[in-house]
Amino acid sequence: MSVPAFSDIAKASNDILNKDFYHVSAANLDIKSKAPNGVTFNVKGKASHEGKNAGGIEAKYADPLSGTSILLRQGAGAMLTLRLRKGLTVTQAWTTANVLDTKIELNEKIAKGLKTEILGQFVPSSQNVGAKLNLHFKQPNFHGRAFVDALNGPTANIDAVFGHEGLVVGAEAGYDVSKAAITRYAAAVGYSMPSYSAAITATNNLSIFSASYYHKVNSEVEAGAKASWDSKAGNTVGLEVAGKYRLDPTSFAKAKVNDRGIAALAYNVLLRPGVKVGLGMSFDTQHLKEASHKIGASFEFEG
Repeated sequence: MSVPAFSDIAKASNDILNKDFYHVSAANLDIKSKAPNGVTFNVKGKASHEGKNAGGIEAKYADPLSGTSILLRQGAGAMLTLRLRKGLTVTQAWTTANVLDTKIELNEKIAKGLKTEILGQFVPSSQNVGAKLNLHFKQPNFHGRAFVDALNGPTANIDAVFGHEGLVVGAEAGYDVSKAAITRYAAAVGYSMPSYSAAITATNNLSIFSASYYHKVNSEVEAGAKASWDSKAGNTVGLEVAGKYRLDPTSFAKAKVNDRGIAALAYNVLLRPGVKVGLGMSFDTQHLKEASHKIGASFEFEG
């Protein structure tokens, strides 16, 4: 098994506890399409229970062949031609918050196992700009990452994970150059097999401790749980338990509950190839008469 990134050491349990629960937003819309020349488009929209709605449009091109040219136009007089090579991907996004994001990915162009990401951000209303550099380096028993923010700080977040026969050990640290100080640090250990995994993490400067597990019982049933303790908040330990049941090849149901009595249910169905619908709700089992319950829906279209 490949060594995961530091943030993915507990991914299996985090996914069963958090992924595909649709009550978090009132509605979600995700539309994906691919042009004949390989450019993929993705339009996302989210209606929140409180606050403003949000959305964005994204275009992504991954060059399958060397020597391909892309012509980008913006406005009447601006024009940029990119000469792409194999292993290079360009992504451009524009959100409803009027933020323009650009990402250029170089996969194994500099060294084997190294993926380089150059990210730029521009906010037209305030003229603010951002520039970041991300590095991902993978080897059979190692996975390291570095995230550098060139304009804010500058700051750098670095993590590394070592693995052997399913056992992984990782650590993370953040550094602010202007303050000449370590701003964050964390550690984690995990063990993963094809049908189950477990992880222990210590985050927020080793003040929040979590233990989680995931178990694929069979082809239809999955289960997971997570216990968390904030050493700065007292002796209370938070607990979440979740399960997933595949009803048939095209649909599944999920349920979870935590120690505070907040329960959630979700249902996902593939109506036809490229069309998925998800429905979800959460409710406070200790205050059923109060208006604290939430209902949400998700619609995905891919063509």
